[in-house]
Amino acid sequence: MAFTDLLDALGGVGRFQLVYTALLLLPCSLLACHNFLQNFTAAVPHHHCRSPANHTAAATNDSGAWLRATVPLDRLGSPEPCQRFTEPQWALLSPNTSVHRAAMEGCRDGWVYDHSIFPSTIVMEWDLVCEARTLRDLAQSIYMAGVLVGAAVFGSLADRLGRKAPLVWSYLQLGVSGAATAYFGSFSAYCVFRFLTGMTFSGIILNSLSLVVEWMPARGRTVAGVLLGYSFTLGQLILAGAAYLIRPWRWLQLAVSVPFLIFFLYSWWLPESSRWLLLHGKSQLAMQNLRRVAVMNGRKEEGERLTKEVVSSYIQSEFASVRTSNSVLDLFRTPAIRKVTCCLMVVWFSNSLAYYGLAMDLQKFGLSVYLVQVLFGVIDIPAMLVATTTMIYVGRRATVASFLILAGLMVIANMFVTEDMQTLRTAQAALGKGCLASSFICVYLFTGELYPTEIRQLGMGFVSVNARLGGLAAPLVTMLGEFSPVLPPVGFGATSILAGLAICFLAETRNVPLVETIEAMERRVKEGLSRKEAEEKGEEISLQQLGVSPLKETI
Repeated sequence: MAFTDLLDALGGVGRFQLVYTALLLLPCSLLACHNFLQNFTAAVPHHHCRSPANHTAAATNDSGAWLRATVPLDRLGSPEPCQRFTEPQWALLSPNTSVHRAAMEGCRDGWVYDHSIFPSTIVMEWDLVCEARTLRDLAQSIYMAGVLVGAAVFGSLADRLGRKAPLVWSYLQLGVSGAATAYFGSFSAYCVFRFLTGMTFSGIILNSLSLVVEWMPARGRTVAGVLLGYSFTLGQLILAGAAYLIRPWRWLQLAVSVPFLIFFLYSWWLPESSRWLLLHGKSQLAMQNLRRVAVMNGRKEEGERLTKEVVSSYIQSEFASVRTSNSVLDLFRTPAIRKVTCCLMVVWFSNSLAYYGLAMDLQKFGLSVYLVQVLFGVIDIPAMLVATTTMIYVGRRATVASFLILAGLMVIANMFVTEDMQTLRTAQAALGKGCLASSFICVYLFTGELYPTEIRQLGMGFVSVNARLGGLAAPLVTMLGEFSPVLPPVGFGATSILAGLAICFLAETRNVPLVETIEAMERRVKEGLSRKEAEEKGEEISLQQLGVSPLKETI
C-alpha cells in the first residue's frame, strides 16, 4: 500500500491539512510581493537636468519658461531627460522661434524628478538614469541571481536536512535581509541584501510546495497546488495596494519584509514531512507527527494504534532500496528520471523566460503602473480556475501544454498590435501572462509529482535553477529590441511553445500515488511499457485471428 493510504486512514484532507496548507501559503503570497517589488521601488519618474549652479531662475518668474530655456525638448515635446543647454536659450520663449545647433551637455548638476506619483525610489535616491540607467536592471538581475543560487543551495539542503529546517531559516533570512535593504543607504548594500532576499525565494517556495504535497492525500494535491498559484495572485494584488498606500520605497520595502519574522516564529510549530523522516530512518519522530495529524483530524484512536510495524507495512516495499545520499547525477543516471529532468529543464527555463519578460517592466505599457499590476494579478484568477478544472478532470500534462502554447501564441500575436493601441496591447499581454502564471503553478505541482520522494527536493531545486536562468535571460532578450522590435516577442513566444511541446513527452500523474524511490520510479515505467507492449501484441493476435493483416489495417 502507498503512503497516501496511511494519510487517508488518518483523516484524508482534514483539519490538519487545511491549517497546514494555509500557514504555508500565506508567506508565499508576500513572497510574490518581493518578486515584483522593483516595479515600484525602482520606478523611473519623469525627470530632466537640474539647472547649473551659477544660473538662477530669478531671471524669470515663470518656472516653465525657465525650464523651456534651459532644457531641450524630445521628439514627443517633453523635456529631454539626459541633456541641457550649456547656456539658457531665451530666444525659445518667443513664439514660433527655434534654436539650431545650440551647445548642449549632460546633467552635470544632477536631475529634477517628478514626485507626484513616486515620492522616492531607488532611481531618485541614487540617480539611476541616463548613463547609470543600466544599474537599475543590474539590481533586478542581482536579485534573480540570488534566486538562482538559492534554488541550487536550498534544493540540495532540503533532501539532506529535511524540508522544515531550510524553510524556517529562509523566513528568518528574508525578514532580516529585507529590513536591512530598507535601512542601509548605499546602492552596493542594497544589491547585497537584495541578493540575500532572492536566495530565500527558492527556499520558501520549493519547501512549502513539498511539505504541502507530502502531507496531502492524492485527491487533495491538485487543489493544494492551485492554491499556491492563488497565493501568488493574492500577493500581486497586495503589492499593488501596499505600493499605492505606501509610496516611499524604504517604507514599502519594510512593510513587505517584517511579516516574515512572524512567519519565522510560528513555523517552529509546523511538523517535518513524515515521508522524509521515514526515508532517513527517523521513524519515531515520523510516528509522533502522524499522531499529531490524527488528533487534529479527529482520528485520535487510529493514531494511537500506529506502531513502527504498521507504518512500515505501508512503505516497506517503496523504501527498501532508498539511497542514503543523492547528487545531481541521480537526476540523469537512470532512463526514466533522465527523461523527466531533460524535459523539465526546457519547460522551466522557457516558462520563466516568457513570464518575467512580460511581468517585470510594467511602465512600458504606458498606463498606470498600479492599474497594470492589478490587471496582471486579477487575470490569474480565471486562468487558474480553468487550470484547476482541467488538471482535475483532464490531467496535468494536457493542462500545462495547452497553457504554454496558448501563451506563446498570445505573445507573438501582440507584436502585430500597433503601439498607439496601448489598452489592447496591455490586455493581450495580461492574457498571455495569466496563461504563463497558471502553467508555472501547474508545473510546480507536476514536477513535485513526477520526481520520487528520495530526490524530490533535489530535482525541484535543479529544474528551478533553470527557471532562474530563464529569469536572468529575460532582460537580455528584451535588449534585442534595440536591433529589431520583433525579436523579443518572437523569442518569448517561441520558447513558450517549445516548452508546451516538451511537456507532451512526460507521463500523466493525475490521481497517481507519489513514488518514493528512484527504483520504484524505474519499475513503474518498465511495468507501463510492458503493459503497453502486451496490449499491442494482443491487438496484433486478434487481427491475425480475424484474418486481417496488421499492415493492411494500418494502411
